[in-house]
Amino acid sequence: MRKMLLWMIVVTFAISSPVQAKLRVFACEPEWGSLLAELAGDAITVDVATSALQDVHVVEARPSLIAKMRQADLLVCSGAQLEIGWLPQLLMQAGNAKVSSGAGNFMAASQVMTLEKPASVDRSAGDVHPDGNPHVQLDPYRVLAISKALAARLAELDAANAATYQQRLGDFEARWQAAIKVWEAKAAPLKGKAVVVHHSSWIYLLQWLGMHEIGSLEPKPGVPPTSAHLSSLVDVTKSGAAIAIISAAYQDSKPGEWLSGRTGVPALVLPFTVGGDDQARDLFGLYDSTLDKLLGVLK
Repeated sequence: MRKMLLWMIVVTFAISSPVQAKLRVFACEPEWGSLLAELAGDAITVDVATSALQDVHVVEARPSLIAKMRQADLLVCSGAQLEIGWLPQLLMQAGNAKVSSGAGNFMAASQVMTLEKPASVDRSAGDVHPDGNPHVQLDPYRVLAISKALAARLAELDAANAATYQQRLGDFEARWQAAIKVWEAKAAPLKGKAVVVHHSSWIYLLQWLGMHEIGSLEPKPGVPPTSAHLSSLVDVTKSGAAIAIISAAYQDSKPGEWLSGRTGVPALVLPFTVGGDDQARDLFGLYDSTLDKLLGVLK
């Protein structure tokens, strides 16, 4: 009888004290999935919609993504209309009001000042983002600012774990600032160097490193390279003393290789985001790999 009574007490306590479910986060890009891992660890569950080998401009609103979005408590994306081609449709089909707007909707680019913000938008100019260039993950100082805003948002939505988010933010901030000092000292030889890019997605990296872009394989942003345009870049690439022709892991390497074959300038594939190569397993590895590859063409 006593055992039965004890069992009933335990069951009653379990029913009246449910375990709080983990905050569920839907991250559009791998870099934000990695940042969430730094800030929250096992305190949250994260679903990442895309990979480094996928063009984030073009994503199919698959049933699996709809299901994950429907379950999310927080949406974390680059924003600045980077995901305009698929995210609105995904949100509509998921019907999750929690992440459509308000505290459950976090856009990284909205937390910092964006570059290349046009005075006006003309679609004839190509894939131009009216809110500025959205690829903010390639500037470590902007990543730091975004990390602070994201930790605050996590704490707002999940007050029970606020201390955890604050502690992990402090740890990340210390390691990140130390890494920036190492990266900047290491990257000093890159200052003033020129590159040709595949797509206009490298401005934050180039500005941080003091480098500059002298040409793009795309005649207009988002418009595939053409033979005539590539031919026009041969003299530009040579006369501009470019050290590399840069593309991201998800992009077609053939246009860069064609230009490289006619100029002698190395065609360089950079990870662009977490998972872009074996070294870029997290945000720290992303920067390590990027700098190692850029410095490698100087040797």
